[in-house]
Amino acid sequence: MVDVSDEVAVTPELVEAFRRLIPQLSTSSPPPTAAELEAIVTSDSCHLLVARDDDGTIVGTTTLVVFRIPTGVRALIEDVVVDAACAGRGISYDIARQALDVARRHGAKTVDLTSRPSREAANHVYQKLGFAQRETNVYRFELA
Repeated sequence: MVDVSDEVAVTPELVEAFRRLIPQLSTSSPPPTAAELEAIVTSDSCHLLVARDDDGTIVGTTTLVVFRIPTGVRALIEDVVVDAACAGRGISYDIARQALDVARRHGAKTVDLTSRPSREAANHVYQKLGFAQRETNVYRFELA
């Protein structure tokens, strides 16, 4: 069983958890600094959700971004990562479900996320939660 909460403060424990978890998500992006995490937790549009196991250890995280555009309030789930040592325990499901609840409370009409096709387990979780694959092109422009 895990507890998923919306973090409101940056602690050394949180910084250490991201130092441990981000390399499991991306080999090309460094873990965020304490200042970068502070920018996330103090943002009006970001929700940094963390999952803690029974002993309080942070075992997973995601960022939910909620924003208004002319057609309504939308949300994005980004950077879902669960410690590989905890795989198969349903933690990513719990994190995503909590993100959907937060988005709903903020009036979002839709919640989007992307996931590489090679992440079969993650894609299964998103489909189980009711996410539908869209017929769309995703474009990216590299600024840096």
